[in-house]
Amino acid sequence: MPDSHDPLRSLFREAASAAETRTALPPVAVIERRGERVRRRRIAGLAVACCLVLAGSGAALASFLPDSPGPALPASTPSPLAPSSGPTPSPSTPPSSTATSSPTPPRRTTEPPGAPTGTTYPGASATSSRLPG
Repeated sequence: MPDSHDPLRSLFREAASAAETRTALPPVAVIERRGERVRRRRIAGLAVACCLVLAGSGAALASFLPDSPGPALPASTPSPLAPSSGPTPSPSTPPSSTATSSPTPPRRTTEPPGAPTGTTYPGASATSSRLPG
């Protein structure tokens, strides 16, 4: 025995017919734009993830590698400067010694250009060699 006058069933049918009339698919262009936005976001996310993976692996690799050597040293290293505690004695003043031998002349040294006068450098020669040029 069919129950044709069921109020709940008739209400469901009315709601379904009302929803069916109000339901309309958006235009194809709108659906395409949504798909393009989703695709661009997915590609951008993958690019960011790849950059993060590359940066992280580069940082990890750099931490495992030994430190790089320092800068290359020149072929001949200059000798260190002698510490000066004050002005050097003038050559005209003979050293006060009890020895009766004649005083030795002061050692002549060369000074690089721009060096303060009176500064002596150990290992410097009295003669300068110039390259022909």
